[in-house]
Amino acid sequence: MLNVEMLSTGDEVLHGQIVDTNAAWLADFFFNQGLPLTRRNTVGDNLDDLVAILRERSQQADILIVNGGLGPTSDDLSALAAATAKGEALVLHEEWLTQMERFFSERGRVMAPSNRKQAEIPASAELVDNPVGTACGFAVQLNRCLMFFTPGVPSEFKVMVEREILPRIRARFTLPEPPVCLRLTTFGRSESDLAQNLSHLTLPEGVVMGYRSSMPIIELKLTGPAEHREAMEALWPEVKRVAGESLIFEGTVGLPALLAGRLRERQLSLTLSEQFTGGLVALQLSRADAPLLVSEVIPSQDEALVQTARWAAGLRDRHLAGLALTVSGLEEEHLNFALATPEGTHALRVKFNTNRHSLIVRQEVCAMMALNILRRWLNGQDVASDHGWINVVESLFVE
Repeated sequence: MLNVEMLSTGDEVLHGQIVDTNAAWLADFFFNQGLPLTRRNTVGDNLDDLVAILRERSQQADILIVNGGLGPTSDDLSALAAATAKGEALVLHEEWLTQMERFFSERGRVMAPSNRKQAEIPASAELVDNPVGTACGFAVQLNRCLMFFTPGVPSEFKVMVEREILPRIRARFTLPEPPVCLRLTTFGRSESDLAQNLSHLTLPEGVVMGYRSSMPIIELKLTGPAEHREAMEALWPEVKRVAGESLIFEGTVGLPALLAGRLRERQLSLTLSEQFTGGLVALQLSRADAPLLVSEVIPSQDEALVQTARWAAGLRDRHLAGLALTVSGLEEEHLNFALATPEGTHALRVKFNTNRHSLIVRQEVCAMMALNILRRWLNGQDVASDHGWINVVESLFVE
């Protein structure tokens, strides 16, 4: 099995001033290609530290993806660190310099002298093309390790990994068949509850049941070698049975995208009115290209459940929409939801512990609750049935 590692660079990454989304993306992408990462490291903008870790990992890793530090400024040190670790000089890559000058010229700009630095790579390096930016990548062999150096800009990094780096890895190494990963996402159940109810499963060797908690959802993942696919698929119905009504979607597409597809299939438009969630439901659905007719955010106000239901019904009628979904304001730890449909309006009142979670988390929980009400209705389920740890204190239906 190949030892594949990633090294993220930059003080802003090391000190938590930006989130390292590139590392998360690469880990997932490589996993699905049969190249699971075995280690991830982060180093700041210090030349000695960079050189030391390159030399250290060159004795352990087969492949190392180095991300960041290829810009034009003085704190961009990856190319110099690679050359120093190898004991060689940086050289100007004339063809890349010409390409950079063309890049700026086509945009009506003059390239700054500092950008020449981005065309300097170690003498023995192989250039790795960057089709969308000015920082060229490069590859070097150091001891046992093939190292790829990439820019930190996510849009450039992802294109280079997919188009340039992965094909080079495939050409050089024999990759194993990608592992099987069956996934589902739940809402309203705790991680410990799910784990307890799945403890009876007998898993084949090398197969793992994993749990990823990201409030307000829990993702279940059954992961294992490709040769165990049949056995894993035989176990999967039991996992789904245990998840029960808390299962909101399978795979990785996400609930908003699934709802958008269902709404389009049934030719239903949707109107939204949000108070406590402040437009979060609309944002999630609009990003999935859902058929939203109107969405509004209004100030919070105290409402009885029947008032919320009437508001949703009126909203649907005013805009001649297929459905209307409303989220009320927070009133003494209580919140109302209503879904107006062609058959009538469903409404729920729930109670939240406002001291347990931050405002952001509570808004995300409520947005998921609203989406789940819509999902349940689209699936022909009772919107007022069990919601796990969500405490439904009142429900009604108005024709």
